[in-house]
Amino acid sequence: MSSELNILALYGLFTCLVLVMQATGALSQLGMGYLLSARDEQRSATGIAARLDRALANSVTAMALFAPAILILALKDGFTGSTLTAARVFLVARVLYVPAYGAGISGLRSLFWAAGFAATAALYVLALLAL
Repeated sequence: MSSELNILALYGLFTCLVLVMQATGALSQLGMGYLLSARDEQRSATGIAARLDRALANSVTAMALFAPAILILALKDGFTGSTLTAARVFLVARVLYVPAYGAGISGLRSLFWAAGFAATAALYVLALLAL
């Protein structure tokens, strides 16, 4: 398995970790009874638990964009040093994004988001250029 595919797998595991952190925060604020219910009554988490909820949603969106780029490159046998660099930038940026978001550090959060998004866009360009 290529390093880019390993990075995709690592990001999948990281997203699972974010899900566990988000669920733990929701559990502490909303309680097990509410989380196990049909949730007909609308309740919202606050503070770090709410930020982790939004970070999780953003992480899933990032995965939905990142994974196809990596899979297209794998199908085209288009992995290069540039694709590995872009995948690494994506992973590091996304791993740094979640704690920055959870801590409420807006400037850094936005910088990490932009770096991850730019790396993803670069992977699509590289996929289009791959023979």
